[in-house]
Amino acid sequence: MEAAERPEPLPAAALRRPGGRLQLGALLLRKKLLSAEQLEEALGEKDETGDRLGEIVVRRGWVSGRAIAHALADQHELEYIDLAQTEIEALASGLLPERFARRYAALPIRFLGEDVVLVAVADPGNVRNSDELRLALGLNIRLAVAAPDDLEQMIDRVYRGEVKVDDQNKELGTRDETIGGDGAAATSMHAIELVNSIIGRAIQDGASDIHFEPQANDLIVRARIDGVMRRMTEVPASMQAAVTGRLKVLGELDIADKRAAQDGRVSIRYGGEPMDLRMAVLPTTHGEQVVLRILARHTGMIGLGELGMSAEAEETFLRAIRQPYGAVITCGPTGSGKTTTLYAALDLLNDEGRVLMTIEDPVEYQIPGVNQIEVHRKSGLTFARGLSTILRSDPDVLLVGEIRDEETARIAITAALTGRLVLTTLHTNNAASSIARLKDMGVDAGLLTTSINCIVAQRLARRLCLECREPHRATEAEREELGLEDLPDDLSLYCAKGCVLCAGTGYLGRVALYEVMPVHDRTHLMEASTEEILAAALDQGMTTLRQDGMRRCAAGISSLDEIRRVTGDRLL
Repeated sequence: MEAAERPEPLPAAALRRPGGRLQLGALLLRKKLLSAEQLEEALGEKDETGDRLGEIVVRRGWVSGRAIAHALADQHELEYIDLAQTEIEALASGLLPERFARRYAALPIRFLGEDVVLVAVADPGNVRNSDELRLALGLNIRLAVAAPDDLEQMIDRVYRGEVKVDDQNKELGTRDETIGGDGAAATSMHAIELVNSIIGRAIQDGASDIHFEPQANDLIVRARIDGVMRRMTEVPASMQAAVTGRLKVLGELDIADKRAAQDGRVSIRYGGEPMDLRMAVLPTTHGEQVVLRILARHTGMIGLGELGMSAEAEETFLRAIRQPYGAVITCGPTGSGKTTTLYAALDLLNDEGRVLMTIEDPVEYQIPGVNQIEVHRKSGLTFARGLSTILRSDPDVLLVGEIRDEETARIAITAALTGRLVLTTLHTNNAASSIARLKDMGVDAGLLTTSINCIVAQRLARRLCLECREPHRATEAEREELGLEDLPDDLSLYCAKGCVLCAGTGYLGRVALYEVMPVHDRTHLMEASTEEILAAALDQGMTTLRQDGMRRCAAGISSLDEIRRVTGDRLL
């Protein structure tokens, strides 16, 4: 061995533990994470304070918590577990009450067999904690080592809140009964706790939907978080009937009927806040699939300035909604934030001098001073019928939740021509194609040319996690793809990495991308194609969704990969 490669001499106190196992200090020296001088200094502080060596070197900033966890795993010949990249099984984590998880700094991760569970711990050397964990779980355990900060954050995520069922369903959460019409007996209380745990975790992670998907051997649970599906857990086949039955009971659906599609609704409280769950049940090859749409009863409003529009787009949008009449249309797929944008406009217009009304399915935000109506098809209250009645109620501003058919489109556009400002949404890919969509619905082109003030297309892109995003110098190809002017020579772009805070995805939260198309020259809409309308809008300076996304990339808010995913690889 060359002299330069010889390890530094180990202090006597850092050599070996009884039984021949290397001390932590020796491992840190061997890994070249500490110098001999730093170790001597840390050991001196350890003798004075009684603190653990790992805590001292992390506190001094010499070694990271993850590096200490790796060293502890090596020392005890255990697995190191990266919680940012690990799926936590709800059945496993549900075995340990929160108070014990925090007391022992431990979290059950997954089952390794019928009576063995893998448990992540911060301190594998605490034998007393290990013995008490076995007693608390009532199972054999296998330990793995996780970084203390990561473990604390994951415990916060797993035990964040409690789900309570409201009103008429509330008593169902406490009854001890068996669910499962096919004879697959399972304790209702166990299913209740599991379902509540899954819903609670999904809500806290910001999910918009929860999917319970039956497979040949188990029930897969996935959640749509920040617009992307993410696996949450797997429920064994023995629990499938109980979990599905519990969900159907909550939605007041027919448990015995397993061959029909059913829709239901559940009111819950999470962290004391009311929320609604829309439920859809569909029969599949391996059983019933249940999808929950999470609807928060928002009381706070997002202001127009918080939406993230560029200055030019916001000015165009403001000019459109400040007109006394006409239509302002937002378009995009489900879950793209269309209603949020319109509600920001509604909030801006909400004053004593106007009558504001909405018809929605469902009412997503509750605003004082606004008369809000919810569609109820079973009683015959559809968008078209409700809209016709509302127009006889003398509104100044009218929000129509969605234009779904010819009759609703015709009534809404007519209302925009007769002295009302109409705010509504439409499912199209971009602003220019909305004109063709309305024509296809049977709206006369002549009405369109005189009624529409502005069309807004939008998407939601994921924000990069600020804790773990990784910068890199933009390449020439990336600068060309951005297509922006006045870029600095040393421009840095960011990529997603992944940490515990963002559940290993590299993204946390979402940002809106906007394409705002004012309708200036109305006459050309009569016979113009979508391509001609788009070309005219670009000539007038409109920024496309993709261009707005590239602006977010250059600002370090999102990544090129994410903008490509959301807007596609097209140039426009």
